[in-house]
Amino acid sequence: MIQKRRRFLWAKAHLKWTVAKWKTVLWSDESKFEVLFGKLGRHVIRTKEDKDNPSCYQRSVQKPASLMVWDCMSVRGMGSLHIWKGTINAERYIQVLEQHMLPSRCRLFQGRPCIFQHDNARPHTASITTSWLRRRRIRVLKWPACSPDLSPIEKIWCIIKRKMRQRRPKTVEQLEACIIITIPKLEQLVSSVPRCLQTVIKRRGDATQW
Repeated sequence: MIQKRRRFLWAKAHLKWTVAKWKTVLWSDESKFEVLFGKLGRHVIRTKEDKDNPSCYQRSVQKPASLMVWDCMSVRGMGSLHIWKGTINAERYIQVLEQHMLPSRCRLFQGRPCIFQHDNARPHTASITTSWLRRRRIRVLKWPACSPDLSPIEKIWCIIKRKMRQRRPKTVEQLEACIIITIPKLEQLVSSVPRCLQTVIKRRGDATQW
């Protein structure tokens, strides 16, 4: 209930932002992509007698191979994609910002003012990260917790993962080849933010379908 209340208040506070204002935001996020196994969507009917038959079982992988992906976007295009294995901490996140976010911001906004958005993951809110952002004089959009539905870049992850399920990569190399970000209609995604905020307000901070 506390988070819903904060989402509601955040949406009300930012509802006055115009689409032009949202177009000055550099959206960023990480997402996990896993190698796919099994036959998704298929179901088997078996008899009681076959419940212990090995042929009725399907192999599963408890911890499938995976990759972490970071990227950023604005209405002007996608940023510099970064792929790595394993988790991320604050030190590594700062490296991503230095090596990928800063060049992307320069290329996409070409010196024009912009606002950087990231969520409240621990590496993002760590003191060394916030200090680094302050030293770089990067304006950061205050973000409500538990709100992936408010960010346009989350829709991009959904599009990529839907396409990835169709190709069904079985190795890390095949998985990396699937993660190619060529997303059209970025302007539509960013322009939808005000409508998303209206939905959040209507639902009193509850999750939306955006």
